Amino acid sequence: MGLLTKLFGKKEQTENVRKRKDNPDVYNIPSESERMNWGIKKAKLTLHYFESCLKNPKTNQQYFSVKVKIEENDKTEHLWLTDPDFDKEGNLFGIVGNEPIDIKKVKIDQKIGIDRNLISDWMIIEDGRLIGGYTIRAIREGLKGESLQNFDKSLGGMYVDDGEDYFKPNFETPEGAILSIEEAYDNDDLDKAVSCKNFIKEAELMLKKTLKTEINNDLIDKTAEVLKLSFIKSLQDDGMPKFKNIKRAFKRQKISDDHFVITEICYYPDGRKSSQRLNTFKTENGWKVLNPEN
Repeated sequence: MGLLTKLFGKKEQTENVRKRKDNPDVYNIPSESERMNWGIKKAKLTLHYFESCLKNPKTNQQYFSVKVKIEENDKTEHLWLTDPDFDKEGNLFGIVGNEPIDIKKVKIDQKIGIDRNLISDWMIIEDGRLIGGYTIRAIREGLKGESLQNFDKSLGGMYVDDGEDYFKPNFETPEGAILSIEEAYDNDDLDKAVSCKNFIKEAELMLKKTLKTEINNDLIDKTAEVLKLSFIKSLQDDGMPKFKNIKRAFKRQKISDDHFVITEICYYPDGRKSSQRLNTFKTENGWKVLNPEN
């Protein structure tokens, strides 16, 4: 199976392709690429899932690999390691799976150890389908037409869809906040569901969209209380939605540093697929879920 590598840190480069003899091509995107930066961050935030699967692989998981950053003098290269393993301290060991282009201190098929903080991506092949591989996805999203077709051919038949994301259900990320409220729904925990919301910010955003006049704190507070009571009544009358056994993927749209619109893509056991766009906002108590985006 072909694996992709990616060289970062050369800001003067534009998105192009570099040929590597007897190995997959290297697709270069500037290091400031927002997609790539988010892909690396997403990989780090979900690394716990990769480690868990590596320790206890599922029967349909055929392949594990980790991408790491290798530095040498003023050069930086990101390479995939095959046969990955973590020691008790969390350090990573693996075999270099690609022929380095700029780095000379490591070679293909060499086993190396590296600090886990230098991990920039991970991937699992599950029934021929890519799980993780966020930098691969970041590159792919920037390609069209023949470039996209050639890129997909280099994947060696690996199938790429929206994937599945494994954020932790907490308030440290927008995605984690969404998973937290859905966990509350699954457990019929009304108090926790309410704690995942921020009705003040929800009211403020709603009023700014609907009113042309200036809004004040008193109006925001009153609207927030109405929204809270309406939210509680809706869950009490209609019951809480359920998310058990639903696989999810997330996409981000940044509005500001404290405001993200998250697209949640849900895959149901019966083959159905749905998506919803949710506003999330960062408070002093972490990220909270606001109203859906229309």
